[in-house]
Amino acid sequence: MAEVARRNGLKWLLAALSLAALVLTACGGSSLGPASETGQASESGAGGGAAGGKTMTIAYKDDLATLDPAIGYDWTNWPAEKMVFDALLDYDDTTNLVPGLAESMPEVSPDATTWTFHLRKGVKFQNGREVTADDVAYTITRVLDPKTKSPGSGFYTGIEGAQDFIDGKASSVSGIQVLDKYTIRFKLSSPDVTFGNKMALNFAFVVPKEEVQKWGDDFGHHPVGTGPFILKEWTPGQRLVFEKNPNYFKPGVPKLDQVVIRVGVEPSVALLQLEKGEIDMMGDPIPTAELARVLNDPAWKDRITRAPQVSTIYIAINTRVKPFTDVRVRQALNMAIDKERIIKLLGGQGTVANQILPPLMPGYDKDYQGYPYDPERAKQLLKEAGYPNGFETTMECLDVDPQPKLCESFQQDLAKIGIKLNIKTLEAGTVIADAGTEGKVPLVWSGGLAWIQDYPDPDDFYSPILGCGSAVPGGWNWAWYCNKEIDAKAKQAVGMTDREARLQVYKEIFRKLMDEAVWVPVYNGQYIIAHSEKLVGGVDDFAHPEHTIRYENLDKK
Repeated sequence: MAEVARRNGLKWLLAALSLAALVLTACGGSSLGPASETGQASESGAGGGAAGGKTMTIAYKDDLATLDPAIGYDWTNWPAEKMVFDALLDYDDTTNLVPGLAESMPEVSPDATTWTFHLRKGVKFQNGREVTADDVAYTITRVLDPKTKSPGSGFYTGIEGAQDFIDGKASSVSGIQVLDKYTIRFKLSSPDVTFGNKMALNFAFVVPKEEVQKWGDDFGHHPVGTGPFILKEWTPGQRLVFEKNPNYFKPGVPKLDQVVIRVGVEPSVALLQLEKGEIDMMGDPIPTAELARVLNDPAWKDRITRAPQVSTIYIAINTRVKPFTDVRVRQALNMAIDKERIIKLLGGQGTVANQILPPLMPGYDKDYQGYPYDPERAKQLLKEAGYPNGFETTMECLDVDPQPKLCESFQQDLAKIGIKLNIKTLEAGTVIADAGTEGKVPLVWSGGLAWIQDYPDPDDFYSPILGCGSAVPGGWNWAWYCNKEIDAKAKQAVGMTDREARLQVYKEIFRKLMDEAVWVPVYNGQYIIAHSEKLVGGVDDFAHPEHTIRYENLDKK
């Protein structure tokens, strides 16, 4: 997932783009007053008795684009959507799939082409209507509908008949079959052992058709789901207020009575507010300039949660733009970048990446060493490729701290091997659009944009960002790399039911991609979350590998 456009992929249509396109309107029906310095809602109109209860306040720099799970796909929207919605499947404290709206794990055919789900009976949407299999069918069909413009449609095109529906050749998706009120079956056109993970994505959060039709394009600001919280207020540019769903089907959650998301708060200001007790948690990372002070201060001991992020942040090398059509030039870049210096510039918020897959991803190759930092060998490779005096090229970078500083570090590294690097610092939407345009830009730094896992399977680091199908306009294959042989092998791996055998295939795939030097993997990320000592939760609640923040599990002293 992309960081800005989570999960990223195709990560595809990002919140950064959506935000510019959407006109935010406040949700009606609430007279909630402004949050006080303690984070509690004011007494005037707490609605549902939330005032005086347990309220958590979190601050973000950017407003949310939408709470429509078919659309919102970034690291801010996704956890907020999960407050309102549920999917058939979910994850436990790690990355094991567990039943959600399904009463049990699905029945899967031996060849992984038929997936049958049985729904829990009696689960109700927040409008009071019971959830049925028809709602699940509608939800996935809506994601596939081109009119929805869902960035997640690509996850479900493997359902039988999906492409005919997308192309307008059919009025429904033949592989989505409602067997009875509480049973739904998905037939796939080819084996896919990751389909269960895809049914736990935010795109599969079940929505009621009548509410979507009622609100139309504005459903994302009037969301109705089955989740642990109900959206009560959305004041654009200021805050969102969620209150506990008293009829939530999972016992014991949520533990909080209310969650307030403040927006428009710069991270430096949010840090000050946290220190003063005005908020309970920072949604954005601690500013780099303040990180050392915070981490070395004993007073912060119980207010910092650290966890590895299942991500790889990389330089994408456009393999269709000269001189990067020559693999030796791409390999030279891999040997020229001082990754250790990047980790220092990040204040230790990450570890050096030596391959495409991050360490916590199944299929990570512990025996693979990657390219060494060797500027002299890099210069020799450039000479062999016909560039003894180097060349001039361009890299696009996000214009948000600390990304420009990191790109300046790359600039210094490449100058040592004779490459003059011109840096363009641009807003997220422009970088994403340029990177998704063939031949537009030679190098793209993905920092602040990609790539965090969508689900714990190595296919998520191939198909959306390095597969032939994503090397298309608007796609997330910013290397514009397509190897038909690798693609065929990856398609075969998706359908393999022997886990160890398929992971071995992925090791071969990713070693080949590293030989081809389509990226310069630079670092694997790390979450450092700043929060009040009054906020109670496990590491997996502050930084879950899939959902990031699990608001429903957090509590407050």
